[in-house]
Amino acid sequence: MELTQDGFLGGRVQAWQPRVGYRAATDPVFLAAACPAKPGDTVLELGCGVGVAALCLMARVENLSVTGVERQANYADLARRNGLDVVTADLTALPSDLRQKSYDQIIANPPYYGPGTGSDDAGRDAALREETPLTNWIAVARARLKPGGWLTMIHLAERLPDILRGLDGFGDVAVLPLVAREGRAAGRVLVRARKGARAPFRLLAPLVIHAGASHEADGDDYSATARAILRDGAAVPFG
Repeated sequence: MELTQDGFLGGRVQAWQPRVGYRAATDPVFLAAACPAKPGDTVLELGCGVGVAALCLMARVENLSVTGVERQANYADLARRNGLDVVTADLTALPSDLRQKSYDQIIANPPYYGPGTGSDDAGRDAALREETPLTNWIAVARARLKPGGWLTMIHLAERLPDILRGLDGFGDVAVLPLVAREGRAAGRVLVRARKGARAPFRLLAPLVIHAGASHEADGDDYSATARAILRDGAAVPFG
């Protein structure tokens, strides 16, 4: 497998990933920035890939104990090479020692698309094509969270109804739409929910990722808020 080493958070995080196949971009950075972890928290990432979200979270919050779960052995090996503690397993068949633990935070970036083959790269398809139902991801997170623990997810906006239907046992649910440009429909959503909480649902004002109506010059055109998150390691503003 040919690899590249890519920088995130303005180069503060470096990660090896396949040159061809599933490659982490901005979504895991937004996911990490949305997690309300505090120093000393325990964190589990379901479907960690090469570990970019977990690494970005550890770069933002000190003294975390972070574990990743990844079913694709080659991606799990890369996550270990990148410095993450990883269990190679399907999230629906976690090893017994992991099933005995509970966590303050769980983060997840589940596959976005329905079953099928979209490319000639098996690793990319496994990362992007849903085989395990989204409700199972949420159920595993619920089981592994401590009372009062937080689940943070990023997914397609069109899957928000499915996510909300799966959040039995959670409260204080907040949804932050991610909008490519001002005036456009949301393509992604960040969802945060707390196990056992009773606070009401909140739909937040969208986070606009790019400034201006269109891309007009070389280089990135991130909004000030998005640049602070993606380059400087700022937290996502969840109100």
